[in-house]
Amino acid sequence: MKKFMNVTMPDNSVWQVPTDVIANNSAAYYAKEHGITLEESLEKYTLPLFQSDPYEIEDWAENNMNWSDVLPHATMIRAGEVDYDDGWANGEKTFIEA
Repeated sequence: MKKFMNVTMPDNSVWQVPTDVIANNSAAYYAKEHGITLEESLEKYTLPLFQSDPYEIEDWAENNMNWSDVLPHATMIRAGEVDYDDGWANGEKTFIEA
């Protein structure tokens, strides 16, 4: 069964990222670091670690990847919300001469 990590962005949009994208990124790093194949790194180390503790997936993604790394694979599952009343009342205001 395929697993996904959902992330809520500052605008309250929710994005779903396949965890295999994160696993492949981690495995590629450690394969290069230890001189092993991507497949060996993935099967022997990354997948067992990620399957035993989902926090490891989150930790790798947060600390070793950028949004641009996952964006091509991410799917927005809930659109964001903008509170224009709050922006009107509390937003930064400037004035310009016309």
